[in-house]
Amino acid sequence: MPLTLAAIGEENIIKRIGGSAEVRAHLQNLGFVPGAVVTVVSSMSGNLIVNVKNVRVAVSKEMAQKIMI
Repeated sequence: MPLTLAAIGEENIIKRIGGSAEVRAHLQNLGFVPGAVVTVVSSMSGNLIVNVKNVRVAVSKEMAQKIMI
């Protein structure tokens, strides 16, 4: 399921990253790699603030839909 459907505060494991090669590379640079633990901190209008590798990152709804947990 995409990261946009994750419950706030729940730890999830990233299964795969979708999208173009450029999008995947950008997300990997931010720490979104398969096997990483990601936690949704807050959600506003579908945009997310997540904690990945002990760093808080803001992710747009479109980007979050490409991250499968």
